[in-house]
Amino acid sequence: MSACFDPNSTPAPGSLPVLLVVAVALVDADGRVLLAQRPPGKSLAGLWEFPGGKVHADETPEAALVRELKEELGIDTAASCLAPFTFASHSYESFHLLMPLYVCRVWEGDVMPQEGQKLAWVYPNRMGDYPMPPADVPLVAMLRDLL
Repeated sequence: MSACFDPNSTPAPGSLPVLLVVAVALVDADGRVLLAQRPPGKSLAGLWEFPGGKVHADETPEAALVRELKEELGIDTAASCLAPFTFASHSYESFHLLMPLYVCRVWEGDVMPQEGQKLAWVYPNRMGDYPMPPADVPLVAMLRDLL
């Protein structure tokens, strides 16, 4: 049997609710990527992730990301500044995460944590030094190749 085929490794389709979240790799002029640390009290607390959040039922992923960047980081950008890059599809215990990842190099304002989270500007070759949720880990190598 092929190593990539194990019918017992993932839940059956439709057995978990799908959670759509959106994330962004903000890239500064020095080629660093912004990571945010999940705060205490939230699931996966202490792990580092790409900024973003849940997509509301009446939103496009791009509109959700523009909203989340304002809420979480106090910056403004436009959907036209968000370049679709890749996505993560990962099953957690109680849900299946589907997460488009965008790259953004243009925004207005200074990045400041609005929700008490820790932030770090990280060179792509150092992102592996930051523990991340399982869904985010495969995205790091792709970003390293891009940047």
